[in-house]
Amino acid sequence: MSLVLLKGSEIDFVDELAGAEFRVRNPNAKSSCGCGVSFSI
Repeated sequence: MSLVLLKGSEIDFVDELAGAEFRVRNPNAKSSCGCGVSFSI
């Protein structure tokens, strides 16, 4: 069921001075928070 919502998403691992994290870029998202952790479809 969730696969349709994640179709076309890109996952990137970012290692910065402030810390390391996975970032998800979802082209289906209508809005997201400033940190890139959550989004709404």
